[in-house]
Amino acid sequence: MGIAGSERAGPHAGTADASGSPASFDVQRIRADFPILARTVRGKPLVYLDNAATTQKPQAVLDALTGYYTGLNANVHRGVHELSERATEAFDAGRERVQAFFNAAHSREIVFTRNATESINLVAYAFAKPRLKPGDEVLISAMEHHSNIVPWQLVCEATGATLRVAPIDDRGELILEAFDRLLGPRTRIVAITHMSNALGTVNPVAEIVRLAHGRGVPVLLDGSQAAYHMRVDVQALGCDFYAATGHKLYGPTGIGVLYGKTQHFEAMPPFLGGGDMISSVTFERSTWNALPFKFEAGTPHIAGAIGLHAALDYLDSVGRDAVAEHERQLLEYGTEVLSSVPGVRLIGTARHKASILSFVMDGVHPHDIGTIVDREGVAIRTGHHCAQPVMERFGVAATARASLAMYNTREEIDVLGRALHRVREVFGS
Repeated sequence: MGIAGSERAGPHAGTADASGSPASFDVQRIRADFPILARTVRGKPLVYLDNAATTQKPQAVLDALTGYYTGLNANVHRGVHELSERATEAFDAGRERVQAFFNAAHSREIVFTRNATESINLVAYAFAKPRLKPGDEVLISAMEHHSNIVPWQLVCEATGATLRVAPIDDRGELILEAFDRLLGPRTRIVAITHMSNALGTVNPVAEIVRLAHGRGVPVLLDGSQAAYHMRVDVQALGCDFYAATGHKLYGPTGIGVLYGKTQHFEAMPPFLGGGDMISSVTFERSTWNALPFKFEAGTPHIAGAIGLHAALDYLDSVGRDAVAEHERQLLEYGTEVLSSVPGVRLIGTARHKASILSFVMDGVHPHDIGTIVDREGVAIRTGHHCAQPVMERFGVAATARASLAMYNTREEIDVLGRALHRVREVFGS
């Protein structure tokens, strides 16, 4: 079909050993697989350090998307003609690929959504809301993205439940003892990030799940950031739900993933109503389709599932352990480079963190930092990063954030460092 998994890895991914990790990590060969990295910005080579917002896409993903639209564009699960059957096969293969990537027990435990935000909302409204009563509690942490705060505020407001927040310390680490104390007899669900988008903190999620399950409390993990930096095994973690998003996994925008244990999904009512999520419809009543289709109303993002399949194949072909080690070294180097710039202060210094370098500079607003470094071809993110409570916790209105991915290099971090010295020159610091 031109989009089979064996054809997706890309010609420069490297040769993997038996564990799935390449014998060597050749970042320049990997960069050659990402066409956008060859472009210039304001006359300078692009230095893309905004990966926590979205990652760039390898040629293998672009080819998979083009292959679907030019070779077998048709709707799925409805047609008996060849294009529909082939599109259905490719779409279903995408779900099975996600199942394998996260080591879910069955493909029915993988629901496709638009993004991790929709995945969290699905759990909030279809799982938590019917179970919440006045006086019940939902427990999150102080480092959450707005997407893992606002849905819980809404369902708490609708049900009379209370939102409880586990604090973080000055390094940006979850205070586990406080989290444990907040787990009480009225806690009905824990929803916590696997890795902070604003701080880079990697939470001890296995221990969080153990503590919560010890009190009979289900756990949702927001894996938006973690999923493309480290191996995620949902069965080993034991979590009840895991949310992720395709566009940060080197895949297309508009495709998200929700893992959920079968028993939870079976007990939950549908989140959205319409086509494909039904078994039968009359004007008197409707019955629901089997899992996971019960939660996938309407035409799905078929190309997104196919593109995500290609992205996961590509990531595995490079080797997730090798990627994690490369990014660890980059983070260590980036920390040294940024710390050497006078007036720069890092926000988020957790002992276990990944990929994120959030910082402020004395006397310079983060938006001005972002504007000036952009003139040097450097793309970073500035603002509150959809984590305003984190900014409040550290007493800042916003930060500048450089975030790393597999294709970034030490040389690019050096360019950022020189650009930050340029910021100081402009502001006469």
